[in-house]
Order: sequence, then structure tokens, then C-alpha cells
Amino acid sequence: MSIELANESGVEVPEGLIIEAARFAIAAMDVHPAAELSVVLVDLDTMADLHVQWMDLPGPTDVMSFPMDELSPGGRPDAADPGPALLGDIVLCPEFAADQAKAAHHSFDHELAVLTVHGVLHLLGYDHAEPEEEKEMFGLQGRILEDWYADRHRRAREQRQSDRDSRLLTNIGFADQQAPGVGREGRTAAEEE
Repeated sequence: MSIELANESGVEVPEGLIIEAARFAIAAMDVHPAAELSVVLVDLDTMADLHVQWMDLPGPTDVMSFPMDELSPGGRPDAADPGPALLGDIVLCPEFAADQAKAAHHSFDHELAVLTVHGVLHLLGYDHAEPEEEKEMFGLQGRILEDWYADRHRRAREQRQSDRDSRLLTNIGFADQQAPGVGREGRTAAEEE
């Protein structure tokens, strides 16, 4: 899966987190693993221009999605091999996201993850214009985020355990590599008697 991120916003963001959230959402939606996605981070003025141009709505917004190919989860059933596809572009506005995060009393990182998953779902044809669509899309978004956080916690726990195991094995290896006749405390055999 190819995900390109361009930060044109002038705001420092956790790029790895955005890419990770996008990759997880795409995989959760059973999109072909060779799919391509572009994520662009823009400033408030650029987002306001895009919002007016494409949605005919004033002012900036948090996220906009511009799909390229018609996709559905799992690919088209009538295609022999759906192959890779260009999903499209997600445009995020970090300044707008930071304000939303403050208002919602959660972290900037969390807000960016939410908006990234939201953008992916829009690329896949989900919308929230009608109450039933909104319920479906936000329910799916919530489940993907919950699963993503659970996966991140599991991987972090496994990494901590792996690090502890490596330290333990290194310490055991160090003790075994000491000079012959020298005990674990660095004393010679004669000193230990």
C-alpha cells in the first residue's frame, strides 16, 4: 500500500501517525493492498479556498476527500483481479483540527487520526448527509478507530516485552562471555572460595 503525505500547512504534525491510521483504515475496509493514497496537509486559507470551490461552503473545514476511482470494500466482484487502485486525495487542515481537538478535550493526535479515518471512508463512498448514512459512517469510523488503538496498544506491549527479553538475553550473554575462572560478580574462582 502506497501512502504519500505532503505537509504544506506549516504546522508540525505526527506524519507517521496519519499514515498508520490511513493504512489501518484501508486494510480494515478490505481495499486491495496495492492501493495508493495521497494525504495533503494545508493551511486555513487553502482549505477555505477548497471548501468554497468544491462544496460551495464558506470558511475552512477539517477534512475533505477527493476520490479517484470507484471502489467498494473487497473490490468489484465482477472483476477477475481488481488490482491496485488510486483511492484519491485526503486534504487535512491541522490548524482547524487543533481547534477541534481543544474544543472536544482530546489530543491533537487523536483528532488527526479521526479525520484521517473519516477521509478514507469518504474516499470509499461513505457519507453523512442523511441521518442513516451518518449513523452508518460514524459507527464504522468508531469501530475502526477502536480497533486501531487496540492494535497499537498490542504492538506497543509486544515491543516492550521484546525489549525486556533482549535486555535479559544480553545480560545473560554478557555473564556467559566473561573470562574463564571469573564469576558473575567479576570475582575469580579463588576469591569465591
